[in-house]
Amino acid sequence: MALYSDKVMDHFYHPRNVGVMEDADGIGEVGNAKCGDIMKIYLKIEDERIVDVKFQTFGCGSAIASSSMSTEMIKGKLLKDAVRLTNKAVTEALDGLPPHKIHCSVLAEEAIQAAIKDYYDRQGITYDNSAFPKRQTCSH
Repeated sequence: MALYSDKVMDHFYHPRNVGVMEDADGIGEVGNAKCGDIMKIYLKIEDERIVDVKFQTFGCGSAIASSSMSTEMIKGKLLKDAVRLTNKAVTEALDGLPPHKIHCSVLAEEAIQAAIKDYYDRQGITYDNSAFPKRQTCSH
């Protein structure tokens, strides 16, 4: 069995939604010095819907693939739905990640949540903190 699925390899070699968004409505940046991965997610939002999303990731192939897949999964979604995207869903959409790379999908989840929080903060919108699960950290 290959270490990485065809989907992981495709999103690594051909990442979607890469880049900077100068006029982003929300920006989330997460990372961990221990694992070395840093993800930055940019959101463009209209009527509570994510109309565009971009990312920049400094990290391994799993981190890039997780960023790419997660942006594809939230594009066009309402914020209330996007905030519920889990690392498990990202991992499943990629047809799995090696156990020691699951933290990459966790960072993708956290970056999206941070960008949505940033949007709410910029707009002065009150939000329920329980909608944002407690952040995890890299495990290696």
